[in-house]
Parts: sequence; structure tokens; C-alpha cells
Amino acid sequence: MLSALGIMSKTTRKNFDRYLEKYRSAERVLDVGSGKGEYSAFFPNRTTVDIAPHEGVDVVADVHELSAHFKKEEFSVILCIEALEHFYHPHKAVEEMSQVLKREGLLIISTRFIFPLHEVPHDYFRFTEYGLKHLLRDFEIREFHRDGNTIETLAILYERIGYQCDTLYWKPLKILWFLGARILFLFRRMLTKEYGDIGHTESVAGGIMTSGYFVVARKK
Repeated sequence: MLSALGIMSKTTRKNFDRYLEKYRSAERVLDVGSGKGEYSAFFPNRTTVDIAPHEGVDVVADVHELSAHFKKEEFSVILCIEALEHFYHPHKAVEEMSQVLKREGLLIISTRFIFPLHEVPHDYFRFTEYGLKHLLRDFEIREFHRDGNTIETLAILYERIGYQCDTLYWKPLKILWFLGARILFLFRRMLTKEYGDIGHTESVAGGIMTSGYFVVARKK
């Protein structure tokens, strides 16, 4: 019933389909760390790779060793959706993805910043805007989107507590967290200016918190 009313609806990645649709392609696409096929409609010529065999995975391989499994500059697009935080050596993973990506090809990434542990124990990193841009310094950033503002991020954390925790040993009490999230969303425009330090000397145009990022980068 809560799901039917929309109270338990996830609010992360709400615009990703719209972002991805702009880059739909019939060329060869490598989907790293996702075998489920949510985006197959946009990328029909998609090869999926994951470190473990499961439904929808075409090639079982470690992302840190992609060049041992695929040809140099084999793919026009690489998708890395909600996977980067699960790579134990993200710099190496980006290097390997670059190796199998064509020149002028697109690397499309989404990853988490302010977010609880998930897929444990294989949850290794969180990335700030500045960390991601440094990680992708050899690429040209085409698009960079935040997944929610500061208040929305607090609401998303409430949602995740509802999804991932029991409250006072009684599961139905999770409704309190979902209702709290909905209340917070009503105030998502409340903050008028945000700063990157407590002295209010460095303003942050995009806000001091976000749940995650969506990035499109072109290989130079």
C-alpha cells in the first residue's frame, strides 16, 4: 500500500533516463558492473561485464583488467552506472575503461556521494565533485549533474534508513522515515545560499550536499 501511494518510491536517479536518452546509440557499448538491462532500449548493441556471473552478464571480468578481455578502443560508449564506488581501485578502473574506449568516445558515469553503505562488503569509496573531476582529468566533461540538492539529500538518507533499517524492532515503523522524507522534500528550496566552509568565505553554487552525480565525459 505504501508503494502504491508513492510514499516508498525511490527519489535517487530520477532524471537518469532523460539524461541517457540523449546519448542513445546503436554502436558498440560496454556496460560495466550492470547486467540487468535497464538501459538496453537506449543501447541495443550493449555488452555487459561484471566481476561475478549472474543473469544478464555477457562477460565475467574484473574492471581493473578490461584490457585483457577486450580490444583497444573497441567501444564507442562505456556505461558505468552506480558502480564506481564499488571498485577497489577507481583510478585503475578509469584507466582500463579509457583503454577500451574509442577516441572521442563517451564515458557515462553515475556514482554516490552522500549515501549509506550498500552492496556490502564491496562498497569502497564516495566521490566529491572535485574528486570526480580529478579522476576524469584526462577526459573532457560534457555534462555534470548533481542527484538532488542539500535538503533532498537529507530526505534520501531518511528513505535509506527506512529501506535498510528496522526501527524499535518493528518493521512497520519504517513508515516514520518515509513520511519524514516526504516532509523534508516540502522544504527542498529552503536554503538560499550554501558555503564550503564554516566562515562563509567560499560559496558553493551547487550546494554542499548531494546524493550523487551523473557525468558524461568524452575521451580526448
